[in-house]
Amino acid sequence: MHYQNTYVNLDPRLYHKQPPTALESPRAGHFNTQVAEQLGWADDDDLMARWVDIVGGQYVPSQFEPLAMAYAGHQFGQWAGQLGDGRGLLVAQVLDHNNQLQDLHLKGSGLTPYSRMGDGRAVLRSTIREYLCGHALTQLDIPSSNALGFVVSDTPVRRERMEAGAALMRVADSHIRLGHIEWIASFAPDLLGEFTDYMIDTYYPKSRDSEAPVLAFLQAVVERTARMIADWQLIGFAHGVMNTDNLSITGSTLDFGPFGFMERFNPAWINNHSDHTGRYTYQNQPAIGHWNLNVWLPHFMRLEGVTRDALSDCLAPYEPTFMQHYQQGLCRKLGLPHQKESLSLAFEWLTLLEDNLLDYTNSFRALLGLISPENYPYEKQLLATLTHELQGEALQVWQDWSARYLAHVQALSIEQVVTDMQTTNPVYVLRNSMAQRAITAAKQGQFEEVSRLYELLASPYTVQDIATALDSTPPAPNAPQMPISCSS
Repeated sequence: MHYQNTYVNLDPRLYHKQPPTALESPRAGHFNTQVAEQLGWADDDDLMARWVDIVGGQYVPSQFEPLAMAYAGHQFGQWAGQLGDGRGLLVAQVLDHNNQLQDLHLKGSGLTPYSRMGDGRAVLRSTIREYLCGHALTQLDIPSSNALGFVVSDTPVRRERMEAGAALMRVADSHIRLGHIEWIASFAPDLLGEFTDYMIDTYYPKSRDSEAPVLAFLQAVVERTARMIADWQLIGFAHGVMNTDNLSITGSTLDFGPFGFMERFNPAWINNHSDHTGRYTYQNQPAIGHWNLNVWLPHFMRLEGVTRDALSDCLAPYEPTFMQHYQQGLCRKLGLPHQKESLSLAFEWLTLLEDNLLDYTNSFRALLGLISPENYPYEKQLLATLTHELQGEALQVWQDWSARYLAHVQALSIEQVVTDMQTTNPVYVLRNSMAQRAITAAKQGQFEEVSRLYELLASPYTVQDIATALDSTPPAPNAPQMPISCSS
């Protein structure tokens, strides 16, 4: 691998250097060959042979320089003070085969000075969920952390009960969060200029071409964040814990805890069992992204030439960027051009889904069975299931909407319509029930279901023979969708 460990050269107040604390008898859970090839890990025989020992914390390659990052944050809208990597270590930074900087971050690696009341460990269930979700979002072309692999061990870890300790080698384009700046502003304000230069030079070098590089950088972060959250909304993904310490400066999805992919379409669904007020529901994500950035930006007023009005100008593109990306994507999911009539149909469609608690993923995909039933037998069956769930007035609403929708489609190139729909509406997402079945088997030492889901989610837009009916079956309309804890 091409190592480029630069974070370790920053002011030592920003981190604590330490090795991982080894797990007992680590064993392979799953290894991501795609990520290994992307990083160049697959080209190193020693890394390939000892990946379980590395992820298990028993062996640290000489090129690694492990450190725990310090950061702070607002959690559920309240200032939480110093946080930091309480169970993870940034072990190395590398340039991948696309010359893109990637962080290797070992999660579940033991106590650090930032562990607070935690034990520094991760359990198998949360590790499997993060491993599969990072893979799923990456294959859906949504910016996200991914993972090289995970291990399970004999190390006991107590959560609600005693469980097996596990570890994950997470890979992301950055682990710098909005909370890093919040920490600097509170505990080391003299570092703000140096750290801002590092973020610009490392992650936003094109901003240097601007007359005001800092403002160009800040606006770029705002716009990337808006596009990421629009991508979440389009695919039906709810992050579940959008604290400022869980948002990356690169606009990539980071920190999978109580996440969920929408099944029965209820935008107010609370998928985090700790979210008692519903702050982080699916429907609130765009507003929370704006709130987080609005909290983050004023810290940069300490820098020369950065005024309140200038920061307001940096934040201003958030809403139009989100709306344009979301509306364009929503029209593409229906195979329609981005125009007023298309949006009207799209929002009527979402209302139909919400009013009748239809499955979000299946319903969008079923429209291919409406447009081209002879070419899409699987989608034709999804359509039959959809219409079977509609009764009385709701069925009439569907018939009226589908007739108007088909009239719009028939005025377009059917080939282009189908292409847009097929490439934006997945057949498979990581439903909570799917992850749970993999977790249940893994606790018995059987990782075949993890492997099957990995393969299934590697091609989410294609109907696959390895799929089962359960992979596309939502809960009953009135059944509560499973809330997830931060340790799940």
